[in-house]
Amino acid sequence: MNRPATPNDFSRFWMPFSANRAFATDPRMITGADGMYYTSGDGRQIMDATAGLWCVNAGHNDPLIVEAVQRQIATLDYAPHFNFGTPQAFELASQVAALFPEGLEHVFFTNSGSESVDTALKIALHHHRMRGDGARTRLIGRERGYHGTGFGGISVGGIVNNRKHFGTLLTGVDHLRHTHDLGRNAFSRGCPEHGAELADDLIHIAELHDPSTIAAVIVEPMAGSTGVLMPPIGYLKRLRDICDRYGILLIFDEVITAYGRLGAASAAEYFDVKPDIITTAKGLTNGVIPMGAVIVSADIYQSAMETATAPIELFHGYTYSAHPMAVAAALATLETYRRNDMFARAASLAPHWEEAVHSLRGLPNVIDLRNLGLVAGIELAPRPGAPGARGTEAMKMAWDDGLMIRVTGDIIALSPPFIISKDEIQTLFGKLAAILRRLT
Repeated sequence: MNRPATPNDFSRFWMPFSANRAFATDPRMITGADGMYYTSGDGRQIMDATAGLWCVNAGHNDPLIVEAVQRQIATLDYAPHFNFGTPQAFELASQVAALFPEGLEHVFFTNSGSESVDTALKIALHHHRMRGDGARTRLIGRERGYHGTGFGGISVGGIVNNRKHFGTLLTGVDHLRHTHDLGRNAFSRGCPEHGAELADDLIHIAELHDPSTIAAVIVEPMAGSTGVLMPPIGYLKRLRDICDRYGILLIFDEVITAYGRLGAASAAEYFDVKPDIITTAKGLTNGVIPMGAVIVSADIYQSAMETATAPIELFHGYTYSAHPMAVAAALATLETYRRNDMFARAASLAPHWEEAVHSLRGLPNVIDLRNLGLVAGIELAPRPGAPGARGTEAMKMAWDDGLMIRVTGDIIALSPPFIISKDEIQTLFGKLAAILRRLT
């Protein structure tokens, strides 16, 4: 049946992670984007202080990326990668692998961060099975962790509202405690001083379940969507050491941090800690076409290639793995990062960014400020009996004042494109300061 469509019926599109009913009464519509700015439905310029959703690192409408996608759709719109190949996909895999620490040599392409996480968890289980260690089936996540919205990701994730409505989830999953400690670490600049000992939770969990049953631990090196939580100094190295002690694979979820967000190609490089698997997405294509990538160690890859008993070494994949359009966008994005030395630019802006972030200290309701690379978290005291209301109001006020910010509960999360200027940083935080002074 071909029913007539009703224009601007906000109930038709069930928006993700959104207050749909509230949006329908006060919509914030976007009609264009260029550089650091979106264009609103009423024609205003809105500074993008979130790189879309942590992904538009090179800014909007980058000409190299736009031209690459336009060329690709006129050349090869789609090809499968089940037993067939495209040259550009192999080239991209080589370029991606070269960005990550030595020993992480092989790339499996996905279409999102959620798919990257589920892929990484499956590869970890597969690896142990291929090595004859099939008892290792347990997966360990962390409280307040965000690993996408697949059943694997919400099982190892630790954000309550992402889990509570969806049944029993995966079995055999446990969680480390989160590292957020306002009492000892509030207003830290960079990584907080206290909390490395929380990595020892893994020792207790291993001893509880028997370490020979644990396949992998997955953490975000810097937790983003839960409210921008930095790892305590020494925490990640300690976690790596404990994983080595017990033969557990360590997975870094770098969907946010990979491709320059901290001023390095990866958080693994930034923190000098090498995991066994890294999940990525977002900045890989500058958000232009959905794509993710899972980077795995040579040992993991070889365990599949050398011990598989069937011609297909891993029974896993997606129709759109290494989609030609996404590959074109990714190759152009990586070239844009190189030509403009964008990772170094992010690193050079980080000190200026830090000073701007901490200039908000002392403003009403600000109970913590956190920063690392070009990321910031501004934690607000919740209103009594109305958690999240103050953050939501701040987001709406920011939109009216020409800023797009992201809020998670009462935490404002900022992650601008790397093309932001020092003057734009001052403008951003000047407007935020004015909003926080008006916010009740």
